[in-house]
Amino acid sequence: MEGQGGVRATGQEHWTRKGEVKLFLWGKFAGSPEGKPVILFVHGSSMASQPTFDLQVPGRLHSSVMDYFAGLGFDCWCVDMEGYGRSDKNRPINCDIANGADDLEAASSYIIKTRQCGPLLVYGISSGALRAALFAERCPERVARLALDAMVWTGDGSPTLAERRKKLPEFKQKLRRPIDRAFVHSIFTRDHAGTAEDKVIDAFADAILALDDSVPIGTYVDMCENLPVNDPRNIKAPTLIMRGEYDGIAGIEDLLAFFDLLPNPDKQFAVMPGIAHASFQQKNYLLAYHILRAFFTQPAPIYRGA
Repeated sequence: MEGQGGVRATGQEHWTRKGEVKLFLWGKFAGSPEGKPVILFVHGSSMASQPTFDLQVPGRLHSSVMDYFAGLGFDCWCVDMEGYGRSDKNRPINCDIANGADDLEAASSYIIKTRQCGPLLVYGISSGALRAALFAERCPERVARLALDAMVWTGDGSPTLAERRKKLPEFKQKLRRPIDRAFVHSIFTRDHAGTAEDKVIDAFADAILALDDSVPIGTYVDMCENLPVNDPRNIKAPTLIMRGEYDGIAGIEDLLAFFDLLPNPDKQFAVMPGIAHASFQQKNYLLAYHILRAFFTQPAPIYRGA
């Protein structure tokens, strides 16, 4: 598919292991991947990685964020967490956020070895942001810059999580939850209807349901019962917080408190107007791309004496 400026991106599938668990990775680049900055995209609770980051919608400019950044000269990767998409779904576990951070340790090790590259640019959305942040806490040497979109810290001020907690006893009784087309549509109506085009929602649902009819419950349990799962004081990388204007997952005061504790002075907080929860599937997705592009291409600061 074509990326930014009409450059055609090449897609390649990869596989690695986390112990006995097989993990599927998908990579895209334009021309050759050699010597390019590497982005690792991390998906959320209710869908695998390719529907989120490589969604193809005819007539929608730069619909795939992987194609877009490949066209800008990045080497783009995503990984299906254990229990999702094409990765293994065999173990009798609920695949919580800590397990997702384990997946990112395995995926990043494979990417760094395969590309012979330095630390990665990492973007995570929703529970993927929590996974990415925990990975950055555990493996600071592997993260060059960290973007956290649609995340939550303590859960204070979250109407979505307040509603979700009502089902916590049910969630704790099982390892997976079913998903269907109606559920995917609810992602785009629960916070603020009209922020995404119907054709995009339908294409998103098609792509998600082609891979999964159920997903692990662990991230839902963590976000209802076990927050906070991240300590911002342990995140050393330059960090961007992206928050949709209408996103019901995190109260803005909750995120600002998280932001205040980030120790690296190279940090940004961006509120995205007209966006609810699924940033890259919204009508204003190009705004989200622009914010992320600016952060990932920002020059390193120069300090006195350097």
